[in-house]
Order: sequence, then structure tokens, then C-alpha cells
Amino acid sequence: MRTTTRHAAAGTPSTLRTEQAEAEPTTQGAAEPRPATSARSALARGLRALPGPLLGLIVVVIALSILSPYFLTWHNVMNIVTQNADLGIMAVGAALVILIGGIDLSVGSNLAVSLMVNAWLYHMVGLPFWLCILAGLAVGAGVGLANGILSTYGRIQPFVATLATMSAAAGLALYITNGNPINDFPDWFLAITSARVLGIPLEAVIMVAIFLVAAFWLRFRPTGRALYAIGGNAEVARLSGLNVTRIKIGVYVIAGLLAAVAGMIVGSRLDSAQPTAGTADLLNVIAVVVIGGASLSGGSGGMLNTFIGLLIIGVLNNGMDLLNVSPNLQPVVIGIAIIVAVLTDRASRSRQGA
Repeated sequence: MRTTTRHAAAGTPSTLRTEQAEAEPTTQGAAEPRPATSARSALARGLRALPGPLLGLIVVVIALSILSPYFLTWHNVMNIVTQNADLGIMAVGAALVILIGGIDLSVGSNLAVSLMVNAWLYHMVGLPFWLCILAGLAVGAGVGLANGILSTYGRIQPFVATLATMSAAAGLALYITNGNPINDFPDWFLAITSARVLGIPLEAVIMVAIFLVAAFWLRFRPTGRALYAIGGNAEVARLSGLNVTRIKIGVYVIAGLLAAVAGMIVGSRLDSAQPTAGTADLLNVIAVVVIGGASLSGGSGGMLNTFIGLLIIGVLNNGMDLLNVSPNLQPVVIGIAIIVAVLTDRASRSRQGA
């Protein structure tokens, strides 16, 4: 009995070691797929970290590249950029206004009236064209100044104030020439939309330069950073020492000036000043900013996402033209894109916050 007991007791550790040795390969084999799982998790985290508008742009580009062989070509990409250069320039000003918690409904009418004043002074008054351009830019800045004064000193809601200036500017653009277009501009002015820099259209270079300057101002300059503070809480910004009224007026002036610059682009492209030019662009301008992730309540937004929003609108319009989608359905698609982009961006921000 004692011998048997000793043998059984001595065999127990050996048995345990054998069982452990047999179990070890099974454990190691189960751990082998972990690198692939980690890679998939890292990819998922990377996709979640991307802004919602960028994800939307990637999906749209891939879909249209499959549906149309003419979409993803250099010539077509340049068409998308140049055809939306004026829209992008106006969107920069609109994004700045929305960033401080305001809104500018007069950008399209401002484009029209500044361009008509420019053409009228050149053809009817006979002023040098460079002076007419300065006058047109001054008109655009003046409309922006009126918007800023009405919404600050006048204490009128920005929606109402800019709605009034939109109506006034549209009527003035029609009154100047009784609704007739004005054609024939100098060749050097037409070169703005026909010349190329390293193969890239000059108007695209101008638009990108404006985006870069605005992005630098918002990111690195104190007055640019102040826009986020004002949009977040104007009263707190005022108590912190910021001259909220002056900054707001300045932002509206910049938006008006950029609308006038967009008018010069349109006039150069068409070799014509149309009194209704730009009046149909208001929806697209607001759509670009909203799709770019800017909050209409202010304090949120940026130039990179606004540029992505511009590309989404441009790509959608261009792709629908290539696919022969009815023009009557295109606004429906843009409306759906606005809703999807806002919901996607909101979900992306929620995941990042979590």
C-alpha cells in the first residue's frame, strides 16, 4: 500500500506536466491570428478617425470611377476644379461667416452687382478696366460692410439682414443695365480663366491660394483663432477682451470681397457680365460649407473640410452630367448628400469623442 501510494503520488506531478505540455501548443496556435486581427482593428480605427466628408468624397469618387470611364481623367479633374472655382471662393467667405455664428445669403447677388458695376463703368463710363475692377471689388466689400453693420450695430438677425441686402443687390444688378448683359472685356482679363500655370488653370491656382491664406489665418493668427471663440460664445469672447463687433464686421467685409472676386472669375470665364449671374449659387455655397462639417450655430469648421465639401459638390454635379442624370433630379441628389454628410460627420465626431 505504501509503495503504491508513493508511486501514485510521484506520478501526479509528471501527469500534470504532461497535460501542460500538451496544452501549450494549442494555446500558441490559438494566438497566431492576433497580428491580422490587430491590423484590421488599426485599419478600422484609422477609418473612424477620418472626417466624415472625406469618407464621403472617397466613396463618391470610387463609385463614379466605376460607373463612368471618363470621370477619373486629368482633363475631367481639371474641369471639376475650374468649373467650381467661383463657388469655392464664395464658400471661403461663407464659411468664415458661419464660423462666427452668422450667415450670408447675399453672396450670389453680391457677385452679380459687383460684376455689373465693373462692366457698366468700363463700357458706359469709359474708365480704365483696372480701375473698374477695383470699383467692383469695393462694391462687393461695401455690401459685406452693410451686412456687418446691420447685424451688429443694427442688431438685426444675420438671416434677415443678408436677406434684405440680397434682394437689394439683385435688384440693383438688374437696374444698372435694365437686365441686359454686357459683353467684350480686355484680353488680359479673359486670360484669368484661360491661362495655365504648370498645366493647372490660373483660376484654380487663385482659388487654392485663397483657401490656403484663409486656412493659415484661422490656424496661426490670433484674430483667426478669435473667430472660433466668437462662434462658440460671443459674450464670453467679449468679456475676454475681444472686439467682437469689429471682428464680425471684418468677416462680413471679407465675405463680400470674396464674392466680388468670384464675380471677376465668372466675368472672365464668360466674357460677359450677366445681371443674374451667381444668384442660383446660394444653395450650392451653403451646401459646400455644411457638407464640409461646419456647424450653423458657429464655432466649428475649417478650410480643409470646406474644400472637401466643394469637391463633393463638384464631383457630384460632374458625375451626374457624365451619367446623363436629369438636371431636375440633380438638386435632389445634392439635398440627399447634405443630409448624409451631416449625419456621417456627426457619427464620426461621436466615435472620436467616445
